[in-house]
Amino acid sequence: MLDERKATILRAVVAEYIETAQPVGSGHVASAPGVNVSSATVRNDMAVLEAEGYLVQPHTSAGRVPTEKGYRFFVDQLGGPGRLGATEAQQVRSFFSHTHGELERMLADTSRLLSSLTSYAAVVVAPQHEVATIRSVQLVGLTPRVVLVVGVLSNGAIEKHTIEVAEDVDDLTVNAAGVRLSTMLVGRTLVSIGDLLGPTHAEGAVDTMVAAVLDALRGEHRHDDQVFIGGTSEMVAAFDAVRTVSEILRILEQQLVVVGLLEDVLRRGLSVAIGRETGNEALADCSLVVAPYMVDGEAAGTIGVLGPTRMHYDQALSAVAVVADRLGRRLSEG
Repeated sequence: MLDERKATILRAVVAEYIETAQPVGSGHVASAPGVNVSSATVRNDMAVLEAEGYLVQPHTSAGRVPTEKGYRFFVDQLGGPGRLGATEAQQVRSFFSHTHGELERMLADTSRLLSSLTSYAAVVVAPQHEVATIRSVQLVGLTPRVVLVVGVLSNGAIEKHTIEVAEDVDDLTVNAAGVRLSTMLVGRTLVSIGDLLGPTHAEGAVDTMVAAVLDALRGEHRHDDQVFIGGTSEMVAAFDAVRTVSEILRILEQQLVVVGLLEDVLRRGLSVAIGRETGNEALADCSLVVAPYMVDGEAAGTIGVLGPTRMHYDQALSAVAVVADRLGRRLSEG
């Protein structure tokens, strides 16, 4: 544990380095708000902080920069997400009051929103269809032999399938099939539809239509977790080393790796992973801020931002928390 004076000095060093990306000298720290001691005292305390692993001096006679331990202390002192700025909060409210349409588009737009709020790369992992239940099923006749199936899921996703039948069907048949399917499917998960599929004994046009829809909606074709990434150009601008940028871009292209990173951070009870805390050596110069979003009271997916270790943690934590909350509420509303 650090005494209050050293803690204040460490916070001042971290805050200044986040803003400037330049080693911080004792003279500058001595003039920071809340540091009411001389430059000589600051130098002595910075030497102690360096010896204890909170700071490092990159070059002789240069100022100090935070280590992962220093950042961790700084983040833990924040005490969690604060309030989002008034402008940013209004941006979030406006976005979610106007966003609509298919889930994939909404999540892609949400990743871009989060990136614009933080200036870092933003990641949104879509809800898993396997655990979503069916809220409604509608059939729409497009032509006498083509019917559109629209299924709305509890996670906000919309399933669309086009069914072609061998013989002409009228609106009465389509409506009757729709009523039967609603009775059979509402409240079920997609993967459980397989339990309803057995040997085909279609006795009429309605039975044929119902069997075709069940076959289209069954869960055997479910895809893996979808990942939506926004603002990679923003993230690239935050790093000087080309090699670091190329490694980060390579990781972001691997959806399974990205999902695993976010899930692992949350599984360890963290909302912020700093440097090697991410569990990936290629992200040693990065930090990850993550949060789950809830749909109908259940964890449905994950969002996060990836940026340099010298990120604005208070802003990132606030943005991720607010967007996760609003996204979950939006999807719960349907």
